[in-house]
Amino acid sequence: MNPRRFLAVLTARNREFMRDRMALSWNIVLPVLIVIGFAFAFTSNDNDLFKVGVHGTVEQSRPFLATKHIRFIPIDDIKTGVSKVQRHQLDMLLDLDQGSYWINDTSANGYILEQLLQASGEASNRQTVSGAAIRYVDWLIPGVLGMNVMFSSLFGVGYVIVRYRKNGVLKRLMATPLTPLEFLSAQVLSRLWLIVLVTMLVYAGTNLLVGFRMYGSYLTLLLVLVLGTLSMISLGLIVAARMTNEEAANGLLNLISWPMMLLSGVWFSLEGSPAIVQQAAQLLPLTHLTEAARAVMIDGAGLAQIGWHLAVLLGMSGLFLFIGAKTFRWE
Repeated sequence: MNPRRFLAVLTARNREFMRDRMALSWNIVLPVLIVIGFAFAFTSNDNDLFKVGVHGTVEQSRPFLATKHIRFIPIDDIKTGVSKVQRHQLDMLLDLDQGSYWINDTSANGYILEQLLQASGEASNRQTVSGAAIRYVDWLIPGVLGMNVMFSSLFGVGYVIVRYRKNGVLKRLMATPLTPLEFLSAQVLSRLWLIVLVTMLVYAGTNLLVGFRMYGSYLTLLLVLVLGTLSMISLGLIVAARMTNEEAANGLLNLISWPMMLLSGVWFSLEGSPAIVQQAAQLLPLTHLTEAARAVMIDGAGLAQIGWHLAVLLGMSGLFLFIGAKTFRWE
């Protein structure tokens, strides 16, 4: 790879994007409007559905477990369940094997559930925790930013390269000493740093207005963002490798992006959905980006806890880049 040729293409692509003020503004304004809208529309203290985490062997004969209007959610790990109670993601946690329960001493729902539990005659060892509630907007922001990364990556690389090919730009570049590796690497790096920078600015700006919960490391969150963006850009290269028609490319990119937006947990949790849906979601890079970001922000997860997601994103990036590079053509 020749550094001078690589830097020339990189600089030209950066200038082209910065001069397109409409695209730049849209990448910044759209996610901000979505986050602010959902913050005002869905942030509420009113919740008529109780959520109780249950750890241990469930016996249907227990009166409390037969109570209506309570969602009982199986919990595999007590520590994780206590953390969810602390952040108001669960109203109560029951350990059926040890005869203990946890409630948040600042939760009105937890107080009511405790009264119901005692009235059922199943009162046991009481534990209390404290912590601020996780709002819907706190849960939503990783998905919204991930969705913005997805659209910016797929259309910003895939659509642009197809346009280059249709307009004859790639044909002219083929007559130069520029190699496909140099050209594709410049496109990837140009889009990568621009998307990461814009996403950081959007997060910082909306955080000033809404104030998100952040329990993990910002460096870990940045690593998730970089690997997630790289995987999306690499996926866009597969579409751009051989397509010559912008309309066909637009249709194919939408065919890729919309299932990811619907099945990757951007707007709602996939818990309780059919197993085949959850398994299919694990094949999508946006799922791993969103789940890893939420784990860092809401659960305070570190590299060890999200290592699986990072490994999948890195593996997907390598696979997509390899396919895109092998199938790429100038004309």
